[in-house]
Amino acid sequence: MPVTELYRAETLHEGLGEPFFDRVEPAAFPQHRLRYRNQRWAARVGLDSLSEAEWIDHFGRFAPLPGGFAHPLALRYHGHQFRVYNADLGDGRGFLFAQLRDSQDGRLLDLGTKGSGQTPWSRRGDGRLTLKGGVREILATEMLEALGVDTSKTFSLIETGEALMRGDEPSPARSSVLVRLSHSHIRIGTFQRLSFHDDSAAIDRLVEYVCRHYFPAIADLPAKERALAFLDETVSRVARLGAGYMASGFVHGVLNSDNINVTGESFDYGPWRFAPVYDPTFTAAYFDEIGLYAFGRQPGALGWNLSRLAECLIHLIGLKPAEQILVSFPSRIQKEFRSALLDRLGLVSAGDEADAALAKAFVDFLTATKAPFEQCFFDWRGGLASAERAERSPSAIHYQAEAFAPIRAAFAQYRPAPNMRLDHPYFQRPAPCTMLIDEVEALWAPIAERDDWAPLYAKIAEIEEMRSAYES
Repeated sequence: MPVTELYRAETLHEGLGEPFFDRVEPAAFPQHRLRYRNQRWAARVGLDSLSEAEWIDHFGRFAPLPGGFAHPLALRYHGHQFRVYNADLGDGRGFLFAQLRDSQDGRLLDLGTKGSGQTPWSRRGDGRLTLKGGVREILATEMLEALGVDTSKTFSLIETGEALMRGDEPSPARSSVLVRLSHSHIRIGTFQRLSFHDDSAAIDRLVEYVCRHYFPAIADLPAKERALAFLDETVSRVARLGAGYMASGFVHGVLNSDNINVTGESFDYGPWRFAPVYDPTFTAAYFDEIGLYAFGRQPGALGWNLSRLAECLIHLIGLKPAEQILVSFPSRIQKEFRSALLDRLGLVSAGDEADAALAKAFVDFLTATKAPFEQCFFDWRGGLASAERAERSPSAIHYQAEAFAPIRAAFAQYRPAPNMRLDHPYFQRPAPCTMLIDEVEALWAPIAERDDWAPLYAKIAEIEEMRSAYES
């Protein structure tokens, strides 16, 4: 097959051994219609030269990639789901299909699936993914990546020609199989399963594996120091992820411990939403009746999940060292939020005290005025350098409110970051690219009604324009 010279396959996860996975076979689908192909990321892993037929063969029929796994691996894990422990989990409609190297930084990447058929962990499910679910995942990952949030990337979506029965979508629903790209599919729940089975030796082996392949700077430390450093690094990465959610107005919806990976990337998008305004009570999932994973409760949910990871490592690191790392999480996520907010505004830090004051002023303003979330960041990209542009904004009236005065005063201390690109065509628009729930439904409707994909592809192109505008 015509892979490029950038292609480098690995089979490292197999080295963990059978207790960590089950070898499985993919489903045989009646049809294969390529609906989405992430050519930008395909180029980074040396797969951009595949023909459409070859792409479908590998990402619809799952013919092994050269030098990759002979059989896909359904990964084993447990997890807390809405704070209730579930020991009957695992890859129930997906598997680890391949491991590759990122040609830009050499980091290990996983190609994992969603909707690829039944496994030993399907729990009476059909192992399938609805086409609408696949489309929603494309939109979530494209939007988050453009906004600078660490996320899995939707690599491929193929419609598969089956009729699925679902309780949360009009049925029969169209079927699809999705492939996602991320740095790791090792979850907090992966460690929880080993702890549940009291397999400390396997936990030790998994820590060594994760550090060797994802955190090489700490891989050669003695066992206790390495485990401490691993927990510390994971806490930092998850803090960065949570801050990214909050600075983007994003609500994941199901921040269970099996949906948090140890490399700190967002993945597995179900009932996600973007908040139209800054509302801590805004909830994405209709079944989250108490708002456990509401927008403003996401930092707490992530911290709770990190405590579950720490519990799995106590035999290696001890209770007090673990607690010392965990208690630092709130301050870490606050610092990361300030950094994420500055990145969104395109400003250079003016020091911790000034940055904290600006962050507070911005949150206070958004909370008090209920100004459109994304519009405010769009209007004030570059701080005072965009003052004239902000005066022409549909939200200009909000900037005349008393609540905005502290922000305007704070902006005087800041200078725009290099390569701001305020002359980019994206910033000549009156309004930003957004992804509110009504927009998502409007993009799906023409696909459902008349198989018209043009609005979706136009939206993906719009998001790409936004990404290029924000790219430093």
